[in-house]
Amino acid sequence: MKFIRLSGSPWEIGEQLGAAGREAWHAIIVHTPLWQAVVAQQDGAKLIALAQRVQHHFPDIWQELQGLASGLAAPFNEVFAWNCRGDLLPSTSDGCTSLASRGTDGTLLLAHNEDGLPELYASSFLVDVTPLSGVGFMSFAYPGSLCGHTFSVNHRGIVNIVNNIRAQDRPDGLPRQVLARAALSAKNLESAIALLSEEPRCGAFHHTLAQAGDPRIISLEATGQQTSILEISDRFGHANHLIHTPLTDSAQKITVSSAARQIRIDQQLSALQPLCAGRLLALLSDQHDEQLPIYRQSADDPDQENTLATVIFTLSPENVSWEVYRMDRVQPENKGILSTGNRYENAVPDQVT
Repeated sequence: MKFIRLSGSPWEIGEQLGAAGREAWHAIIVHTPLWQAVVAQQDGAKLIALAQRVQHHFPDIWQELQGLASGLAAPFNEVFAWNCRGDLLPSTSDGCTSLASRGTDGTLLLAHNEDGLPELYASSFLVDVTPLSGVGFMSFAYPGSLCGHTFSVNHRGIVNIVNNIRAQDRPDGLPRQVLARAALSAKNLESAIALLSEEPRCGAFHHTLAQAGDPRIISLEATGQQTSILEISDRFGHANHLIHTPLTDSAQKITVSSAARQIRIDQQLSALQPLCAGRLLALLSDQHDEQLPIYRQSADDPDQENTLATVIFTLSPENVSWEVYRMDRVQPENKGILSTGNRYENAVPDQVT
C-alpha cells in the first residue's frame, strides 16, 4: 500500500491529500451510486447548516477541506458533501470490524478490518501528516476524504479505530468525519473522548481508543442523541452497529453482514484463550460464514463492501507498533513503531511517495 508523507498548514495538508486522491476521485468516486446520492444534496439546507458549524467550531479543518477540494480539482460543495456522506444519508458503504484486548504481556491490542467500496482497494493509502502546529498522525486514507474515520495513531500515541453506524436519526450538528479528524489532534485520551463526545453531532460512529502509557481501552458509541463510553476490562469486538445497552434501542440499520460478523466475533472472542496479535489477525481473516464472512472479498457482498486493509496495533508504555495486512494474511505490507517520545523508529514503509 502506498505510504505518503505530508506536512504544512491545514490548507497545504488538505491540498496534498487531495492531490494524492485526485485520479481516483475523477476516475472512480464520481461514478459511484453513493456519490450520486450524496452530491444530490450538495445545495440542501442540511449541508449549509453543517458547513456553518464546521466553520465556527473547527476553522482549521475548514481550511483543510478547502485545500482538499483544490488538490482534487473538484468543486468545494461536492467535496464537503462527500465528507458529510454519513450525516446526509441513512446508510453508506462503510462496514468495518474492530477488536480490542489485553495482551498476555501487559500490552494493549487494537485490531481492525477497514471495509469500504471495493473499487477503492488500489487507490486507498497510508498517510503520515506533520502539521506546522498541533499533533501529527498516521492514518489509513480514502481518496477525497479527511483522515480520522478509519484507523490511525497520532504522534502522542493515541490509537483510534472507527466503525460506521447507520443511525436513522441524524439531527443538526457537527459532521461525524470532522469530529473524527479533530480527535487526531488530541494530546491525551481524555481530550480525544471529549472531542468525540462533543455536542451537537449529526452522524454516528463507534470509536475504539487507547493511548500508549494509559492502561485503558475505551469503546465509545456516539450518536446525535447521546454518547455511551465503556472501559474494556479484557476483550471486545464491534461490527458497525450500536451494541451498548443505553443505545441499542436507537433507530439504526443493521445489515445482515453487520449482524453476522458481530455474532461470530462474540463467539470467537469468548472461545479464544489467551488472546494475542496473531489470534486477532486470524479472527479478522475469518471466512467461516461463506456468505457473510468477517474478512470480506466477495464481488457480490450484500453491502457492496470489501476489506481494504487490516491493522494490528500493539501499545506498550513506551510505544505503539502497527502492522497493516492486505491480501497476504501472513506478511504485513506496512509496519512501523511510534515511540512515546513522538518520533518514529523503524517506520520506513515499503513505498513512500
